[in-house]
Amino acid sequence: MGSTDSKLNFRKAVIQLTTKTQPVEATDDAFWDQFWADTTTTVQDVFALVPAAEIRALREESPSNLATLCYKAVEKLVQGAESGCPTEREKQVILNCTCILTRILPYIFEDQDWRGFFWSTVPGAGRAGTDELDDDDGARPLAESLLLAIADLLFCPDFTVHSHKRGPDLVENMQSIDSCEYIWEAGVGFAQSPPLNYIHDLNRTELLRLLLTCFSEAMYLPPSSDNTVLNPWVTFFCSTENRHALPLFTSLLNVVCAYDPVGYGIPYNHLLFADYREQLVEQAVQILIVTLEHDGGVLQRPASPSSMEEQEFTGPENLFVNYLSRIHREEDFDFVLKGLARLLTNPLMQTYLPNSTKKIQFHQELLVLFWKLCDFNKKFLFFVLKSSDVLDILVPILYYLNDARADQSRVGLMHIGVFILLLLSGERNFGVRLNKPYSIHVPMDIPVFTGTHADLLIVVFHKIITTGHQRLQPLFDCLLTIVVNVSPYLKSLSMVAANKLLHLLEAFSTSWFLFSAAQNHHLAFFLLEAFNNIIQYQFDGNCNLVYAIIRKRNVFHQMANLPSDPASIQKALQRKRKSPDVISRTSSQETVSMEGSHPAVPAEPGTLKASLVAMPGIDKLTEKSQVSEDGTMVSVLKSDSVHTVHPDQSAVGGTSDTESNSGKDSEDVFYTEAEMERRRLSSASSTSFWAPTPEWTVFPQILSWKCKLPLQTIMRLLQVLVPQVEKICIDKGLTDESEILKFLQHGTLVGLLPVPHPILIRKYQANAGTAMWFRTYMWGVVYLRNVDPPIWYDTDVRLFEIQRM
Repeated sequence: MGSTDSKLNFRKAVIQLTTKTQPVEATDDAFWDQFWADTTTTVQDVFALVPAAEIRALREESPSNLATLCYKAVEKLVQGAESGCPTEREKQVILNCTCILTRILPYIFEDQDWRGFFWSTVPGAGRAGTDELDDDDGARPLAESLLLAIADLLFCPDFTVHSHKRGPDLVENMQSIDSCEYIWEAGVGFAQSPPLNYIHDLNRTELLRLLLTCFSEAMYLPPSSDNTVLNPWVTFFCSTENRHALPLFTSLLNVVCAYDPVGYGIPYNHLLFADYREQLVEQAVQILIVTLEHDGGVLQRPASPSSMEEQEFTGPENLFVNYLSRIHREEDFDFVLKGLARLLTNPLMQTYLPNSTKKIQFHQELLVLFWKLCDFNKKFLFFVLKSSDVLDILVPILYYLNDARADQSRVGLMHIGVFILLLLSGERNFGVRLNKPYSIHVPMDIPVFTGTHADLLIVVFHKIITTGHQRLQPLFDCLLTIVVNVSPYLKSLSMVAANKLLHLLEAFSTSWFLFSAAQNHHLAFFLLEAFNNIIQYQFDGNCNLVYAIIRKRNVFHQMANLPSDPASIQKALQRKRKSPDVISRTSSQETVSMEGSHPAVPAEPGTLKASLVAMPGIDKLTEKSQVSEDGTMVSVLKSDSVHTVHPDQSAVGGTSDTESNSGKDSEDVFYTEAEMERRRLSSASSTSFWAPTPEWTVFPQILSWKCKLPLQTIMRLLQVLVPQVEKICIDKGLTDESEILKFLQHGTLVGLLPVPHPILIRKYQANAGTAMWFRTYMWGVVYLRNVDPPIWYDTDVRLFEIQRM
């Protein structure tokens, strides 16, 4: 009954505020206390009792009352941070104010005229309590007071952390407290694990939700390639002004990496007990990825009319990025990597009892965090790659890629997974680790095979390319670049994987596909380069691939004799109209899928998705490095590589052309979803947008790729081995391929192949385009994952569009 009365009183206060035509004085405590002092409301209650229309009406019709409400709520948080909330009533006031600000802030941000409000000192907003919002140098902007109060409250004894007080009457002084002694969880830089307290977890979650809402101003600004303009909320919070920056960063990271959703492994325990730690972990990982987005720089802050010259200044260093980059102890790396691997693997877990174990839903945030760790801390990246532990990250990523390939609402997940693999594939150790046998057999909708993790990667990539939805076509370049990067180190491909690669080449080398768009030949070049790398550097163990190449030798002969006269081009394109599929999906020799797997399915009708900006072309995503004899990498200048043709033409000359025509994708321009669709169609295999003309065949910069086809190594292999295989089949009457494989296994091409070409690795290269993509993807994930309460739902976000499938 009390709860109902409390909600009723709160609703009455809201109605009073929204219907008042005159400003309410900030000193009228009796009125303002109705919102937080006399009520016990949850955040869900606040969202239900304060409708969006009434907040907007208040903003437009009674702006001074909205300003005072915000000011008074922040004032209460500042007072609570100073006093330490010794009573239960004070704790409830803090939670009520936190929920109210979480509800109101998005409507402040969506109005351009209001965005500077929190960065002002609200002149005349009230006289009582102004001391709490002042510092020695004068009044702080409201945003700074709010952020510092949240930081203090996140380390408030008996509210968000365990008290260290020795006696019943001792109250710890909030100003002198050393928050490094109150880190929330053992792990990086902290050995003690405080006992679990679900009340503390709930209070931390509410404060972090408000903090995330503060940071979300970025959602209300349109996409921009100007990475020097920082989020002022994040920049201030991660600066030296926040004395709790180090313990809070450590607490967030440790809480995420120490979390075990399975617990003691009792079946169905997640249905019997509420897991408050999971809510905290979700908010913690979202705060981490948002705060790690910017690495210091120029901060642009709303300026007052009297200080326009101060609009731009050098922003302080981002301490969260700094702390992340300085982690160096192996035990800390091990803790973080094992924690992330455990959480990423959780949704893959299979049990004999259906739905008996908890499955987390925040794997996209975890992938972004893993990306940030590798990006900002190269020692962590090398640690990940120095053992086969990297495979504990690889397998779940491949699982998510395979599972999401038919669901257009998860295209962002597909991109982040592929980008992580592209980043890892730029390091030699990743290719070497892929040779470890794959024995886990996570149920996936892929053919059964016996082989290595490299086979798993190739089989999943083949599945994505052949059965994924059309919006994945821009990722084909990235997928095949990963295959090329690891190919020099693959010791023994299975027959299944070898056949998948040959099937892709068969599809991408047809004349109608090659002529359908100016850049389609890149895919064939990548595959030929991968074959050349394996033949030149790993011939001995790859009899399955050699056998597959011999069986499909007509594909290579057709490429060598590719016609280029206008009549043949037109004929090929007409043939294509009769078979519009880019890849024939029946000729890939599909076998039975793994036991227990489920087919990838499209998104349910009505599913919400956030739009993404277009990604730069593969030439802007990567930079070339050549592996020297001692194993070090030397950067290859693009200006040289595009025009250089290797005498052998077996790799360098051929692959250089994959970069020659994609300059138009490199502009720092951001596209809407509709524009992206038009661009995708024009760059795919649709003749209605681009048709070759007779003049097209004479432009050497466009058709020069034909003379650069890196076929010499493969043609030499076929020239030597085909007659030998045919002879042994005739002489011995062989019909069993195992005998032929045995012959190839003991064969050699030493001295018969062209001089081995240098290994060329395309390493991921960050740029303004990728930074903008990550920002829109990350905030899109945060928007869609926060549905209870729906913090930003139906507000005017501009960073992306929310679309219904």
